[in-house]
Amino acid sequence: QVQLVESGGGLVHPGDSLRLSCERPEVNFENENLGWFRQAPGKVRELVARISTDGTPRYEDSVKGRATVSRDNAKKMVYLQIDSLKPDDTAVYYCNTRWGAWLWGRGTQVTVSS
Repeated sequence: QVQLVESGGGLVHPGDSLRLSCERPEVNFENENLGWFRQAPGKVRELVARISTDGTPRYEDSVKGRATVSRDNAKKMVYLQIDSLKPDDTAVYYCNTRWGAWLWGRGTQVTVSS
């Protein structure tokens, strides 16, 4: 199966910004509502942002006001920028359809530490 490929994570300081990217070569990419999820150590994976087929974004409270989700259907890419990063944002970040219908990728690690 085609796998999602997330990238853009890293070790950053509190207050920094990161732009995460996710690629999924899929002919029906543009027909899917997409989501960004994260899983912190010892916690369940949670949705943090989503974007509908028409580009309407929605954010969970944990990132609201600090995050921007976008998509490029031609490139079959979805992006998540998070500003003002906090230690609580430390997690592995994944993209998928809004309901996690695709095979999960390996994610990209974001570590926020001073």
